[in-house]
Amino acid sequence: MTPKSKKKIVVHDRMQQGYTYICTEPPGKNFYPDFTPDLTPQEMLALGVFGGKYMTDCRKEFPKDWFSQAKLSPEKKDISINYFGVDASQPLAVWQEKGWIHPDDPRGWFQWYCRYFQGRRHEDDQRQIKRWKAIKRHVAQIQKNCSKGDEGCRRKQRQALLHWAYDSRKL
Repeated sequence: MTPKSKKKIVVHDRMQQGYTYICTEPPGKNFYPDFTPDLTPQEMLALGVFGGKYMTDCRKEFPKDWFSQAKLSPEKKDISINYFGVDASQPLAVWQEKGWIHPDDPRGWFQWYCRYFQGRRHEDDQRQIKRWKAIKRHVAQIQKNCSKGDEGCRRKQRQALLHWAYDSRKL
């Protein structure tokens, strides 16, 4: 991206008012070499993640096409929306207690990933990428304990992996 093509984003949603960030990279490009998610945020939303509740008030911040096939539940979390039909999320309060939330991304990892995907680079990138890598241990557990393609095996782990942009349908 050239200096002229940097994009300024101003956020106004339920959790942030007036938060501003700059996208310095083109969307979906120039990721750190050790950060190779299987799924884009758009693909994750279309598959069904977070009970459909996660992005219901953030549409103005992200591209419209992310929401064209998104499975969302504006009123409350609906586990039936999740690809594997199970709840694989911890409440935001747990994430806050454990110190996993950066103030710039009060919704957590997926919010960070959406902004990173859009081209924001941030002081928290390395920590979030380290957390993403740590989730990969669940891939090995599924591979060890399930037949390839058996989506009924370890559904909660598979759903959790989807929440972290790992395509557990391919395991």
